[in-house]
Amino acid sequence: MQLEIRPDPAEVGRARRWARSRLAGSGIEADEPLAETLILLVSELVTNAVVHTGSPAVLRLSLPGAEAEESTVRLEVADGSSRAPVPRCAEGDDTNGRGLALVDGLADRWGWTAEGTGKRIWCELDRCARPAQPGACAGTAAPVYEGYEGYAAYEAV
Repeated sequence: MQLEIRPDPAEVGRARRWARSRLAGSGIEADEPLAETLILLVSELVTNAVVHTGSPAVLRLSLPGAEAEESTVRLEVADGSSRAPVPRCAEGDDTNGRGLALVDGLADRWGWTAEGTGKRIWCELDRCARPAQPGACAGTAAPVYEGYEGYAAYEAV
């Protein structure tokens, strides 16, 4: 699945709505921590493409089928700029500069590759039905703990 993005900040909201609309058929519930993390990652990567490149981009999303209990969700944003993504150090009340730090902290893996005259930035989230150990199931914004009678409990931080 892919969505073409114009170099316009309004496209970030459209990209989030598009990604949310794709979750239902994948078996990922909208209120699942993985969904919330995925939407935040879409927002960060599309914002970076729109703000820092000034060129059109393509958002690609690879979601598991509705029956998959364990799988990987992959998000990619390809743009026409050859400039490498550079994590910045935001300080105090800075209103930007934290995007790649968020991606690094929330995704299980991320990276980028040169592609023609542009680049592709990607990240992956592992989805699992039940974590084998605390914190093993990605897409959760907080550590995962074994819960009552086999249910996972999520600690809000």
